[in-house]
Amino acid sequence: MKKHFYIIADSLSKGKFFWISRFIISKRRDPGRPYRPSAYRSLFYFLLFIFYFTSCENDPREIENWTKRAELKEEAKTVESYLSQSGVMKAKLTAPLMYRYQKDTIYTEFPNTLHVDFYDDSVRVESWLTAKYGIYYDNLNKVFLRDSVTVINNDGDTLRCPELWWDQNLQKFYTDKPARLDGKDKHITGNQGLEATQDLKVIQFKYPTGPFNVKEGSMPQ
Repeated sequence: MKKHFYIIADSLSKGKFFWISRFIISKRRDPGRPYRPSAYRSLFYFLLFIFYFTSCENDPREIENWTKRAELKEEAKTVESYLSQSGVMKAKLTAPLMYRYQKDTIYTEFPNTLHVDFYDDSVRVESWLTAKYGIYYDNLNKVFLRDSVTVINNDGDTLRCPELWWDQNLQKFYTDKPARLDGKDKHITGNQGLEATQDLKVIQFKYPTGPFNVKEGSMPQ
């Protein structure tokens, strides 16, 4: 897998700081005699920095540029990633393009579609999902999916929704957006979302509508 690393920083602020640093260093180099700093020269450098930062006080854009943190961006193409728990593979993610950002919140973005296969305890595919966009939040261990989100299990049950969260710890999906489930004997719409296991075997709809079969002695979910 080929990866590229980029450092994104404000060019204007960085350029000014680099120029000042280079100026100070170059003045310290004097071939033929050892460097002996003078009180006047030290005072000049001190006043130079004070002048720069004082001038920034009157320009909010300069303050924002100086306080903005550098952002590390990693790019990878033709991504193939695996999720395992207790040494057992639980999911496989593939995507044509990935961006990983490291700043205050570390997250991974999949801007050009992604596909995920989910495995049962016997490492057999039990369901899979596709979406046009996804973003994984490391600190939450959750993936947010949007745009043509589709989940299908081995029984042919198909879940469609505009947005969906995938909780990797709980191995569940949830959303508060309208979601529709189509299957052999059911066509259900959760008008205010749903919660479901990754294999779509257990689904709890919020304000459901549509035809579905109910087994005797049970209540619809």
